[in-house]
Amino acid sequence: MRARAAEVAAESRILGARDSAALEGADIALELLRSGPEDSPLGRSVAAALLVTAEVPSLVDVWQHSPAQALARLHVIAAAGFDDPELLGRPRHDGEVIDPLHIGSPPPANELAGRLDALAQVLTRPTQAPAVLVAAIAHGELLALRPFRWGSGLVARASVRLVLAGRGVDPDLLSVPEAGMLSLGRTSYVAALRGYQSGSADGMSEWVRWNCSAIGFGAQRSR
Repeated sequence: MRARAAEVAAESRILGARDSAALEGADIALELLRSGPEDSPLGRSVAAALLVTAEVPSLVDVWQHSPAQALARLHVIAAAGFDDPELLGRPRHDGEVIDPLHIGSPPPANELAGRLDALAQVLTRPTQAPAVLVAAIAHGELLALRPFRWGSGLVARASVRLVLAGRGVDPDLLSVPEAGMLSLGRTSYVAALRGYQSGSADGMSEWVRWNCSAIGFGAQRSR
C-alpha cells in the first residue's frame, strides 16, 4: 500500500466523488467518469463532486483550526455554476435548499450561525473521542443544517474525509467512505439521518453506527 499510496489516493478521490454524486442523484458509470463528465446537469454535478474530493487534501490543516473556512472553500468549489456568485461560500439566508435526498425542510436560516459555531467548537477542541464519532457528528450536523442552498451534501461527505485525515485515521486519504455510504443505500442514509435529527439517544446511536459501517466499508474498498 505504501508503494502505491499516490495511485490509491487518486483512485479514492475518483471513486469517492462518483459515489457522493450518486447519493445526490447524479449516478454515472465509472467508465464515463474516467473519460470526463459530459456537459449536462448530471455531468456538471459529478464534476463538482470531483472538484470537492480533489480539494480535500489541501484543506486538512485548515480544517484543524478553522472548519468554517474549509467549509466555505468547499462550497465555493462545489456550487460554482449552480449558485449565484455572491452566495458562494456563505450560509444561506432563507429556507430555500436543493434537497436531493428528500430530507425535508431545513432549520431556519437564523439558527445556522449558532449551530455552525457550536460545530466548529466540537471540531477544534481537544478530545479523546474516537475520530469516527467526530466524523459522524460533522457529517450529521452539516446534512441536518444544509447550510448552503446547493451542495451541502457534497460538503458534508467531504467533512468525513477531513476528520479522518486530520485525526490520523486516514492521513493519506486512501479510503472511500462515500462508497460505504452508497452501499448502505440512500433509504438507510435518510433514515439514519432522521434519527440524528430527532436528537434521541437511540437515533443518535444509530447514526453513529451507520457512519461506522460506511467508514469501515470504505476502508476495505481502498485495499
